[in-house]
Amino acid sequence: MNDSMRAKVISRFKECYDVMPQFLVRAPGRVNLIGEHTDYNDGFVMPFAIDRSLWMAVCPRERKTLCIHTLDYGDQGVSIQMDRLNDPDNPHWTQHVCGGWWLMAERERDLPGAEILIGSDIPIGAGLSSSAAIGVAVIETVLMILGEREHNQVEKALLAVEIEHRFIGVPCGVMDQIASAASSSGEAMLLDCRDLKTSPVFIPENLRIVVMDTGVRRILAHSAYTERREQCEQAASILGVGTLRDANLERIHEAREQLGDMRFRRARHVITENERTLKMQQTLSKSEVVVAGNLLNESHHSLKEDYEVSSPELDVMCEIARLQEGCFGARMMGGGFGGSAVALVESEHTETMIETVDPEYREKSGQEPQFYVCTPNAGSSVEMIS
Repeated sequence: MNDSMRAKVISRFKECYDVMPQFLVRAPGRVNLIGEHTDYNDGFVMPFAIDRSLWMAVCPRERKTLCIHTLDYGDQGVSIQMDRLNDPDNPHWTQHVCGGWWLMAERERDLPGAEILIGSDIPIGAGLSSSAAIGVAVIETVLMILGEREHNQVEKALLAVEIEHRFIGVPCGVMDQIASAASSSGEAMLLDCRDLKTSPVFIPENLRIVVMDTGVRRILAHSAYTERREQCEQAASILGVGTLRDANLERIHEAREQLGDMRFRRARHVITENERTLKMQQTLSKSEVVVAGNLLNESHHSLKEDYEVSSPELDVMCEIARLQEGCFGARMMGGGFGGSAVALVESEHTETMIETVDPEYREKSGQEPQFYVCTPNAGSSVEMIS
């Protein structure tokens, strides 16, 4: 937990609003170890919350105005009237906050305005789900103001997903928000995206999970994400199943001609990625680290060749990482077309691995990478301040 960011958010809130915040919300980013582009196919994923978080200091106000200040986009603030939540001229970084108030109004909850200050040490655009974190933080905030304590963490995550779907217009899955809201400290989770049941996945003590930010932002990710989701739905319809979760390799080979090459490969990725994710849980429980690394490598190959969401920079980053002593495997992570990769590394070799990969990647890609050694963290929380 980054206590310096927590202190900075509280201090800056007092400077901006001349009062202490009433409460402070923390919502972490997430890493997905394996299980990519399976969540919206009712499949399996293996995320965990990381020790980097978004912080939101809040003080409710009776007037119908949202005063929102961010430290992440040039330390700027804005006031938004409650009847202007949908105004397209509102700054993009206010969308989730406006969406939370809008969602509660849709549910006929009478929310007052608020003074809000947001600060985060989650890298934006690196594939660590900074957007899911702010969505979860906003839901924690509005429920706290309303005094509604009956929601569990998964229910809060689903409300954050609803902001994405209904207000922002992003047809995301449920993984990022559930990881941010409902993770447990010290462990990853195997999440079944159909029934939302979770089971703990313990990372062997001698392993570290290294996130390798390529420095390339995911310019095409939104349109490509929507396109891939539609392709999966088309494949499921041709196969006569509700989602690709219910298909298998034998069935897609039988229907290969009807699917066509592209939809066949999309379906093959989803089916094999689900298999790899389930196998990863068993593999880590036995500390079979070489097998675990191979699963990451296979996942990257499938995302590159069958799902076609990798990029030259992601490929190069993973190739370099795999050659390092103590690195068992690496794959792209997130929506694709940029962002980050994730590597499974033996703890004693982690620092040396990063020191070697950094300059070699810079030389081959011309990009400025960042590296984060991530520790499984607890999900979102609320702390009373005054």
